[in-house]
Amino acid sequence: MQPIFYVIPFFIVSMLVEWRLLVHRQREDAESGLVGYTGKDSAASISMGFGMLLVNAVAKIAALALYALLYEFRVFDIPFTWWGVVLLIVAEDFCYYWFHRSHHEVRMLWAAHVNHHSSTHYNLSTALRQSWTTPITGPLFWAPLPLLGFSVEMVVLAQTISLVYQYWIHTELIGSMGWFERVFNSPSHHRVHHGRNALYLDRNHGGILIIWDKLFGTFQAELPDEKVDYGLTTNIETYNLLRIAFHEWAAIFRDAARAKTLRGKLGAFFMPPGWNEEGTGRTAKVMRDEAQAARGVPRAAVATGALAKA
Repeated sequence: MQPIFYVIPFFIVSMLVEWRLLVHRQREDAESGLVGYTGKDSAASISMGFGMLLVNAVAKIAALALYALLYEFRVFDIPFTWWGVVLLIVAEDFCYYWFHRSHHEVRMLWAAHVNHHSSTHYNLSTALRQSWTTPITGPLFWAPLPLLGFSVEMVVLAQTISLVYQYWIHTELIGSMGWFERVFNSPSHHRVHHGRNALYLDRNHGGILIIWDKLFGTFQAELPDEKVDYGLTTNIETYNLLRIAFHEWAAIFRDAARAKTLRGKLGAFFMPPGWNEEGTGRTAKVMRDEAQAARGVPRAAVATGALAKA
């Protein structure tokens, strides 16, 4: 049984608690701006999560076989001790950062990840809106771990810890967490990640730690004058599970078929979402730079993330 199955009861109870708290807050403050739950949206998110578990049950076999093979060529023997686990969590989160960032910046990978961003709501059920294709596109990003010397069991443990950690940050009920979010990912940081605001696109890719985003220039703080608008730049307006899971894959193949050049056909798969062969595409970087420029941020500062305050 996949380790994540053991925390499903916690997921159910916590979603019920969050729902009641959101209802209470909305009754107390009609202008709270909290998005809350809707039945169809939450049902779609939860169903996507169960679908991912089914796909992952099969895909994980290949991934674990790969990690076991790579472990035979390990550089070190890292023990299952307290310091080994700490090192494991940091190393896994580094791999997760590049997995997550790549799945935003390469369209073929974005097609696998986009469904997680397709809800216009932001609550604990949104965390369960998982991809049915990242179990296939993702495993190679964790290949360095067994090569370094982490056993297959340790890799699975770290991935499970990361997945469970990221569950609780999908909420609007928790505001700024002060010093904690200088190092760790938080609900505030992850709300930014789910925003379709131009300023927030493709920011805050870390799993447990936010330090990678700060190191590699992808961090953006949640700003008091920029309320997060959840969803996609063009929302799909559907609760159909197949469309949620595969709509971007279909769009890629349509765009590749219509492309006039080999560059255009390959670009439909490997360039960032929004790119086109005519050079008129609206990528996340283009929209984000425009949003920062509109705030009067100099172009040189845009490149270094002038609004990315801790």
